[in-house]
Amino acid sequence: MSLLWLMLLWAPVAHAETLRCNGRTTEVGDSRLTVLAQCGEPRLKDSFCAPVYVAPTLQPVPAPIAAIVTPCLQVDEWQYDRGPGNLTATVRFQYGRVQSITYGQSPS
Repeated sequence: MSLLWLMLLWAPVAHAETLRCNGRTTEVGDSRLTVLAQCGEPRLKDSFCAPVYVAPTLQPVPAPIAAIVTPCLQVDEWQYDRGPGNLTATVRFQYGRVQSITYGQSPS
């Protein structure tokens, strides 16, 4: 039993499908504008370009070696500080919509 408790304490990130902001619920599929209106400006914004790999067809070379890199996928991450005693929430956007909401380490 104590091993299970110890494992739960060391879990670095928890996944969720919703985020409560100012009495409203933000969820997967919401637009950036909706999240901004409900939760306000995030503490931190980050954008990066995630490469998209497409395995070629009709190639004699194995897929990992012959993978073709196509234009990248723009990913935005917004981090919200939810106050003392709460874990930060990271909202990840793809194509302008919420793709995932994760809760991570407490803000320092």
